[in-house]
Amino acid sequence: MSDLPNLDARALQLPDPAALAGPKSPHPPRILLLYGSLRERSYSRFLTLEAERLLRLFGCETRIFHAHGLPLPDDAEASHPKVAELREACLWSEGQVWCSPERHGAMTAVMKAQIDWIPLSLVAIRPTQGRTLALMQVSGGSQSFNALNQMRVLGRWMRMVTIPNQSSVPKAYAEFDEAGRMRASPLYDRVVDVMEELVKFTHLTRDVSAHLTDRYSERREAAAAAEARLNLPSAVR
Repeated sequence: MSDLPNLDARALQLPDPAALAGPKSPHPPRILLLYGSLRERSYSRFLTLEAERLLRLFGCETRIFHAHGLPLPDDAEASHPKVAELREACLWSEGQVWCSPERHGAMTAVMKAQIDWIPLSLVAIRPTQGRTLALMQVSGGSQSFNALNQMRVLGRWMRMVTIPNQSSVPKAYAEFDEAGRMRASPLYDRVVDVMEELVKFTHLTRDVSAHLTDRYSERREAAAAAEARLNLPSAVR
């Protein structure tokens, strides 16, 4: 380490491949699905329901959060029942699906409000860190990826493992029948691809999430804080 003088030996841990090959959880992957529309005929909800059907076929346990009654961020206390429901579902989940319509070239306020109510930490527990994430969007017009790109930025900010594949459904009104079921098409096939990939990534990462997200910088901060406590004068302690 003589040629790496900036490294703090107290916090250094070499990557350990063996730590990524531990025992696997026996329970089904737990997937939370969020969608960004409150309309009665909501194509983002229809697409989310199609995703849920596929996830259940692939052996997952699922929950869909319905945002009806969720207050705007900071317009209520975190104890609000809908906020508490959302946060509990995030803690329960091992992977998530976010599906938003595109409105004015961006994700909807309904979608953003749900994400904004999810804190980066809850009493030293991070409700999103290390969880897998799949992204989908619906559009009323031609193919677009604006909402997907925004949600991908947010997924990274929330420290989630956002899978490479994604789904964008243009002219969504033509892709669903009167019952709200998605028609057979290459767009539907892509949804299958995305859910299949999400399940694979969730199986791959959920049991090693703590190891994957164990960071040198945070260990260094913890070591420095512990050292500062130990060096306090006995009268202060």
